[in-house]
Amino acid sequence: MSRGLIVVDVQKDFCEGGSIPVAGGARIATAIADLVERSAGGDYQYVVATRDHHIDPGSHFSDNPDFQDSFPVHCVAGDEGGEFHPGFAPAVTGGKVDAVFFKGAHSASKSGFEGSDTHGTSLADWLRARGVKHVDVVGIATDHYVRATALDAVKAGFRARVRLDYSVGVAPDTTSAALDDFRQAGVAVSGAAPAE
Repeated sequence: MSRGLIVVDVQKDFCEGGSIPVAGGARIATAIADLVERSAGGDYQYVVATRDHHIDPGSHFSDNPDFQDSFPVHCVAGDEGGEFHPGFAPAVTGGKVDAVFFKGAHSASKSGFEGSDTHGTSLADWLRARGVKHVDVVGIATDHYVRATALDAVKAGFRARVRLDYSVGVAPDTTSAALDDFRQAGVAVSGAAPAE
């Protein structure tokens, strides 16, 4: 039974120096690259990554964001901020990541399961075609994109686990709420969030 690793939105705009940075994002980017290097073809038969890739996401971009549904401009297709963080990028360019799924061209699209690869294949279909039944989800941010991706993994019929030691949240209260959501949905959780 194949296990896959889903690396969620480890992009420049979500790390220190980006347009909506999450504290600890750069450190997590490097940690995830190390995990991928150690695990590709071993613990994980497949490794995929998701990318926010906005063209015209409508009200998702706002000058007065609520930081739940609307945010400042970020991860615009073709802009530097939408690129993978340099701490993680070598895992992609070095061939350790099997596929990249782009999401949010014309919508908010928090979940990686709303994305597709360059051939138009959805994440769920890509994983199913390779016999993946279990997925581990890591990345940025535990309380937003990681949360949405893990919950959608379960809805799509996968067994899902969030690895907190390779994920970083925006805020303690929303991260705690995400952990409650995981428990209720049957998403397993392992590790502890890294200390700042």
